[in-house]
Amino acid sequence: MEDLIIFKFIERSHFATCLPVYQPNHPGIDIPNFNGSFLDWALLQMEITHSQLRRFESPDETPFFPDQILKPILPSINYPRVLASYAPEVNYNDKIKKVYIDKIVPLISKYDGDETDNYGSVATRDVECLQSLSRRIHFGKFVAEAKFQSDIPLYTKLIQNKDVEGIMRNITNSAVEEKILLRLTKKAEVYGVDPTSEDSERRITPEYLVKIYKEIVIPITKEVEVEYLLRRLEDQ
Repeated sequence: MEDLIIFKFIERSHFATCLPVYQPNHPGIDIPNFNGSFLDWALLQMEITHSQLRRFESPDETPFFPDQILKPILPSINYPRVLASYAPEVNYNDKIKKVYIDKIVPLISKYDGDETDNYGSVATRDVECLQSLSRRIHFGKFVAEAKFQSDIPLYTKLIQNKDVEGIMRNITNSAVEEKILLRLTKKAEVYGVDPTSEDSERRITPEYLVKIYKEIVIPITKEVEVEYLLRRLEDQ
C-alpha cells in the first residue's frame, strides 16, 4: 500500500491546494440538494457506486459514509471471519479526512492557490488518496487482532485494566517504524522525480512523505489498534 499511496500523492501534486473544494456550501460550487463540500459530495457518490459493487463487504474496506451506502447488486462473498464483530464500528475516517485536508494537502499540492478549472480533477485525486489512506490505517484492526492472538493473557489483562498506556507500549515497535520511514525515504527519492528529465521538478519530497507517515499515518493506525483492542473481550 505504500507505493499506491505515494503514487496517489504524486498525482495530487500536479494541482494547487484548491481550498474551495473542501469548503462546505462554497458559493462558487452549486450542488443541488446537498449540504457539504464538493469533496464530500464526490466521495459520497463514489462510495454509493462502490457499495453496490460490494466493495464495503470486504473486511479491509471502511466507508466514509457508512450510513448512506447501498446494498450490493452483486451476490455477497463469504469472507473468512478474522476480525471481531464490532470491527466496522472502529472507523477513523472523519479524522483521516480532516487531517488530510488540514495537513496533507498543503504538503503535497503544487502550490497554495486556486484552479477553478481543476476542481473535478482535484476531488477525484483526493478521493483516491483518502481511500488509500483509510485502507492502510484501518489495517491496524488486523494488526491488533494478530497481536491479541499472539499473547492473549497479556492483552486480556491490559484490556481488563483499561491500561491504554500499556496497550500502546506493547503494540509499538520502534525498530519496525524506523524501517518504514527509511523505506519511505528511499521510495520518495526514486518515485518523486522523473528520471528521464535532467531538470524535472520533484513532485514529492522524502521529508514531507516521512512527516506524513511519522506524524499522521502511524499514530492514527495505533489509535485504531488501541480502540479495537480495548473492546476485544466483548467478542469472546
